[in-house]
Amino acid sequence: MPAISVQSVTKQYSGARGALTALDGVSLNIEEGEFFGLLGPNGAGKTTLISILAGLTRATSGTILVHGHDVRSDYAQARRKLGVVPQELVFDPFFKVRDILRIQSGYFGIKKNDAWIDELLHSLGLADKAEANMRQLSGGMKRRVLVAQALVHKPPVIVLDEPTAGVDVELRQTLWQFIAKLNKQGHTVLLTTHYLEEAEALCGRLAMLKQGRVVALAETSELLKAASSNVLRFKIDSELPPELSRQARITGRIVQFPAHNAAEIENYLAAVRQAGLQAQDVEIRKADLEDVFLDVMGASA
Repeated sequence: MPAISVQSVTKQYSGARGALTALDGVSLNIEEGEFFGLLGPNGAGKTTLISILAGLTRATSGTILVHGHDVRSDYAQARRKLGVVPQELVFDPFFKVRDILRIQSGYFGIKKNDAWIDELLHSLGLADKAEANMRQLSGGMKRRVLVAQALVHKPPVIVLDEPTAGVDVELRQTLWQFIAKLNKQGHTVLLTTHYLEEAEALCGRLAMLKQGRVVALAETSELLKAASSNVLRFKIDSELPPELSRQARITGRIVQFPAHNAAEIENYLAAVRQAGLQAQDVEIRKADLEDVFLDVMGASA
């Protein structure tokens, strides 16, 4: 039995300009113990799918099961199996950190779990904040508390919706070390993130959404193997001519071209020289998940 089974899920919203389709027949299974990534540009439907999974909104059609429990007809059991870390920083400013975790435990009928709460506080770097009020914490610390809340009832399925958005490197490392440990212990993890290097490093399998549809679903290693090219990377101090920039991925001074062979590499470099520019710090690298992501999104346009 899959940890999460999504079958033909569609979500439509009605508006003044007609119906908006946020999800369009999405189907996928996530097996027990997987570290699964859900990727896509803004507006692709990732958060809508997670909202339906968590019971915060209802699908127009289709079903989602969590360990065999329907998120609509068997909501209570499905919700017990889930620990959801939302994008938004939602918290009660009047409670202390430890009290919030005890209250969250109570929602699931769990008592006398101070040992687990202590482990969460320690593992997430919150031990010295246990008696602090939420309003006294920084944004990064508040996000750590949200993670602890999601895990306080020891759910077998952990859902992380952009958990490291806007947080520091230390929190990322602390969080991923702890989540990887839980995954090794058998917890299933579903992650959405715009940090594709995180997804590449952590996720064994990935689904990519675009405009509410699954446009790729495969093991991370297979997606990387299927990448069509290597990448020529260099720095320049001036803008590329338009005919070159249309083919490139440009971030500040860094320019990257997909390159299938040595002839293409030389052609790109020759074109740069002919434009009166000098390529600096030239290197050839293997395609990474960001390259694959851009290829998939472009191909499915």
